[in-house]
Amino acid sequence: MSLSDSIPNNVDLGSDKKLLRALEKWQPDFLKWWLDMGPEGFQNDQIYLRTATSVDPAGWATYDHVKMPDYRWGIFLTPRSEARAIGFGDNKGGKSWDEVPGEMRGILRRIIVTQADTEHASVEQQRLLGKTAPSLFDMRSLFQVNVEEGRHLWAMVHLLHQYFGKDGREEAEELLQRRSGNLDKPRILQTFNEKTEDWLSFFCFTMFTDRDGKFQLAALSESAFDPLARATQFMLTEESFHLFTGETGIERIVQRAAELTKQDKNGDARALGGIDLPTIQKWINFWFSSAVELFGGEVSSNAADYFATGLKGRFREREKYEDHTALEGHYTMNVVAEGRLSTKDVPLRNAMNEVLRDEYVADCERAVRKWNHTIKKAGLAHELFIPKRRFNRSMGMYATMAFSPQGYVITREEFEANREAWLPTAADRAYVNSLMVPCIEQGKIANWISPPKQGVDGKPFDWEYIRFTQVEAE
Repeated sequence: MSLSDSIPNNVDLGSDKKLLRALEKWQPDFLKWWLDMGPEGFQNDQIYLRTATSVDPAGWATYDHVKMPDYRWGIFLTPRSEARAIGFGDNKGGKSWDEVPGEMRGILRRIIVTQADTEHASVEQQRLLGKTAPSLFDMRSLFQVNVEEGRHLWAMVHLLHQYFGKDGREEAEELLQRRSGNLDKPRILQTFNEKTEDWLSFFCFTMFTDRDGKFQLAALSESAFDPLARATQFMLTEESFHLFTGETGIERIVQRAAELTKQDKNGDARALGGIDLPTIQKWINFWFSSAVELFGGEVSSNAADYFATGLKGRFREREKYEDHTALEGHYTMNVVAEGRLSTKDVPLRNAMNEVLRDEYVADCERAVRKWNHTIKKAGLAHELFIPKRRFNRSMGMYATMAFSPQGYVITREEFEANREAWLPTAADRAYVNSLMVPCIEQGKIANWISPPKQGVDGKPFDWEYIRFTQVEAE
């Protein structure tokens, strides 16, 4: 691995001078974007961050205090396997591709651009959260997620530059022009245009939206296009921290909510400055129903084509499945027909989005069971839940009807009558935002969240994770 090049990498970038020059030209634009749209107010502070130094499982990261603009963004792929064969689809058993087949050029570029657009969009969504961090530990976690999302952008931009020529370079430039929530040049997927103004939203984002990323990256890591597969395999090693941040962050808010509910004579966590469990449920409903749409339509010819051509597999395709062609199987799903729900057998290839969504929903439900165990241990009977995937949809077949969080068909009027009970209201957001007061004294934490069970890199919770040049978060 070269850490001395202007762009750290393990792809022998120095031997391809044309590619190196193109990426070096893009690099200042990326850094300008980072300074303009990255974490606001903390660019001169020393953050205790992990940085990739190898792709070996035993030592792929080192920790040190660094300024975020000096972070070693770079290009890292998992080691190449010369014997790697295509694992699924019509070309199963054939040699994986080192170059982009001509007939796949457009569709593969679209996949890479869409994935790339999500990475730094989340940085834009979260750029002000450092100013209201509930602890130094959480501030460090936020910034770690941010710099790694920036590195994931580098992974996709490298593919665009190396394999798609002028089209790829133009796409890479466009990635830095779009802005989350901008009316004229928004991000491609709506979830990445949503506001993330509070830390409950941040933890829900990293729990639900980044979890979609886990399954999308895992599906792409099976790809017949070997450079994409190897890039996403390494991205998954970093993505796990993002999911951990979200899942444990919500668990810590739930734990504190349960404690405050027990302490208040009326069982009202808000009376003691906490975020009550019903409010947490509303945030779950909103962010899950937004993230679940990222998998695409329930019945999809594009998904069938991606599988058939070997571009995108199922979650752990090679480990979990015996039949890797999916030509004869069917998937039974709930479909909308004449204003009603009914079941239908869909050719398996056309249901690949739903197969991947099943894995995602099951993983989300596992996390909620863990949160409910925390509530039960506190002596409360309340249970959180993941709403059905049909709830609050704006795309796909379920967008044509209204459903309750439990998945029952209701009228649009019933949905609107219950909207404030199911989804965050302006008053809810104002209350949660009122709690977002920075707590950056070493060893201290905001009242509405419990401290983590352990710190980072073997350090205690009250360690000096941030070294401020000046106290900019006030």
